[in-house]
Amino acid sequence: MYIDVGDGDEPVLMLHGAGVSGWMWSPTRALLNSAVKTIVPDLPGFGRSASHPYVSHQATVEELRVVIERHAPQGAHVVGFSLGAQLTILLASEVPHLVRSATIISAETKPAPLPGPTLGLLALAAPLSRQRWFAEAQARQLGIPKDLWAEYLRDSATTSRETLLASVSENIRFTLPSTWSDYPGSASILVGARERKLMHDSAGLTSSALPGSTLLTVEGAAHDIPLSDPRVVVSELDRQMSDWRTRP
Repeated sequence: MYIDVGDGDEPVLMLHGAGVSGWMWSPTRALLNSAVKTIVPDLPGFGRSASHPYVSHQATVEELRVVIERHAPQGAHVVGFSLGAQLTILLASEVPHLVRSATIISAETKPAPLPGPTLGLLALAAPLSRQRWFAEAQARQLGIPKDLWAEYLRDSATTSRETLLASVSENIRFTLPSTWSDYPGSASILVGARERKLMHDSAGLTSSALPGSTLLTVEGAAHDIPLSDPRVVVSELDRQMSDWRTRP
């Protein structure tokens, strides 16, 4: 797994969504203070890790556990978007001693209806992702800033059908692990005001399952918070890191 590690002392692991890679955190990273040590992987199957297909959430969580132990042995603040947010939930649930705080952005935790037909359509459409015109249309729909289009187009051309189907299958079938309710750290759950109902239902479910967590609806945002409003992500991370430093 390719990992971009920054300087600084306060470790923050940043997990991207499906169809993109670590570059999606560029707007957020630009706003973080110099004390933050960003740990930004390209998850299996995506970006510079495209040659190693995505297999499952569980296999990826095991790889991420090793990443944290190597680069932040005392634990890291973890922020994840979409698929990466589901991985954040699993890390907090399974290895809470390595997760100082969890910032969960647009995590689908209520299974989508009719996963079979959805995956069937995706299998048929997968070859289109390699077509520039289709990828550009997707970039517009996803709210990707024009200065990051080159990265998105590159990822679209290199993401395999195997990775797309495996990652989306895991994503749309995801449910909260029972141990999520036992996570002892601080957690923020963010959802865009313009996201679909399933995402709002998921955000409410995720928050209600963990007493003491914070639920924040980001006005004006759709399924693009780290790209359209990185300041709100940085604000939550700053709060999480401050809480960690002042904990009893």
